[in-house]
Amino acid sequence: MSYQVLARKWRPRSFETLVGQEHVVRALTHALDQQRLHHAYLFTGTRGVGKTTLARILAKALNCETGITSRPCGTCSSCQEIDSGRFVDLIEVDAATNTKVDEMRQLLENAAYAPTRGRYKVYVIDEVHMLSTSAFNAMLKTLEEPPEHIKFILATTDPQKIPVTVLSRCLQFNLKQMPQGHIVDHLSRILDAEQVPFEPTALRHIAKGAAGSMRDALSLLDQAIAHGAGRVEEAGVRDMLGTVGEDHLHGLLDALAARDVQAMLTVAAEMDARSLSFDSALQELAVLFHRIALLQFAPEAIADEAERARLAGHARRFDAEFLQLCYQIAINGRSDLSLAPDEYSGFLMTLLRLSAFNPETPPALGADMPPEPAVRAPAPAAPKAAPAAVPATQAPASAKDTIVPAVAVDAPLAPLGDWHGLLEQLRLGGMVRELAHHCELAEQGENVIKLRLDPAHKSLLMNKAPQEKLQAALAARLGRPVKLSIDIAALNGETPAQRAESARSERHNRAIASLEQDAFVRDMIETFDATLNEQSIKPLN
Repeated sequence: MSYQVLARKWRPRSFETLVGQEHVVRALTHALDQQRLHHAYLFTGTRGVGKTTLARILAKALNCETGITSRPCGTCSSCQEIDSGRFVDLIEVDAATNTKVDEMRQLLENAAYAPTRGRYKVYVIDEVHMLSTSAFNAMLKTLEEPPEHIKFILATTDPQKIPVTVLSRCLQFNLKQMPQGHIVDHLSRILDAEQVPFEPTALRHIAKGAAGSMRDALSLLDQAIAHGAGRVEEAGVRDMLGTVGEDHLHGLLDALAARDVQAMLTVAAEMDARSLSFDSALQELAVLFHRIALLQFAPEAIADEAERARLAGHARRFDAEFLQLCYQIAINGRSDLSLAPDEYSGFLMTLLRLSAFNPETPPALGADMPPEPAVRAPAPAAPKAAPAAVPATQAPASAKDTIVPAVAVDAPLAPLGDWHGLLEQLRLGGMVRELAHHCELAEQGENVIKLRLDPAHKSLLMNKAPQEKLQAALAARLGRPVKLSIDIAALNGETPAQRAESARSERHNRAIASLEQDAFVRDMIETFDATLNEQSIKPLN
């Protein structure tokens, strides 16, 4: 006897055995039990979710010899002929190959005749969105007022292409994609019945690869059984699908938490040796970050106990804010993968970016590199006179985060209480400047300086490198070691950034007032009923 594929052998034959479409089954069951039958049904959904299967079960429920019921017997001649595809009053039409209006007219002409065997003549039109506009128009009248013995069941994967005039004449049911848990449970029952040994983790890979389609899952299961010589094992399924194993992903997270860049590169090299898809790897990494964040904020949302136990360690080690950044880096790295020289280098750069933005990563990543030669400050012109500030043109133009003290360290100190003036002298750049300009001076001791940072800008403290560079700049300015601490709290005064913004706003308002007072501008406004685009106005100084 020839082999029958699992997708056909285990196709559901009753509402009770249909998986994952409880909302549709409930509505159809109640309608059949109460004899509230519509003349046209429309099932929509992606491939392999049960549209045609549901249509055949509904046809059995309408034509079962025991009567119209939500539980067809499955043993009468009508039920058996429908299951085997031999029932003359069940007409299945593939709209993809019968798109023309003449074919639709011929079909509708035959609808006028009474059923030969069953109670109803059931027309199942699959991929109905493929019909031409003329074919849709030809079926409108029959679809709205069919004979009493006719039932239409339409199925489509693209309901947007169906005319509204057809949609309004049908009872529409949207079949959802199968959850992975439902697919795993169903595959487990099938393998138990088939007496095929399997590993549960292998079924999770198959369910993930099926992407919500039960038919795809059963086809992949057939392939996995053949690939594993009668066994379904995780390693074999991973090799068959070319998917990234959980060991690789968790290895990357362990290395990221331990701030071990070399370990991350080793895992990436192993993935490259197995020719795994780095696009899929970044996708799975983003999913893993999402699941960890979900566990942190809503633990009850992770129903799988094994998954919850596996993710618990990562949830404790990673900061919630850093996880959000990691998720963003992963999805952006995936979108930039096509722009990289090759997928491997693009994947490596994403991993290095994750490590670089780790808030607890030590700033000195190149510890084995030789130190840069120290730059000696210029000697003052006269021992007793305060030297002039170094011109801005002497600062290196290309170094964003380079700290260039504008005054020699042994020069007379301006009072540190003037935080705004001090920052102008220090000439900070990059992230160091952003951090300093959003802080206010809270307290100054002999060797301790405390700053206060507004909570709205607390992300500036995610990387410790700018804070350490600011501490080094203040120590160079004061000529002694300084311990810098920054507290996140509400501000008592005005930060340099706020003062600069106020100054910009004041200059902008003066520029607007100057234009409004200009005679030519006033004449244009009055003549043409014009308005000033204030956002486009830029002050000259």
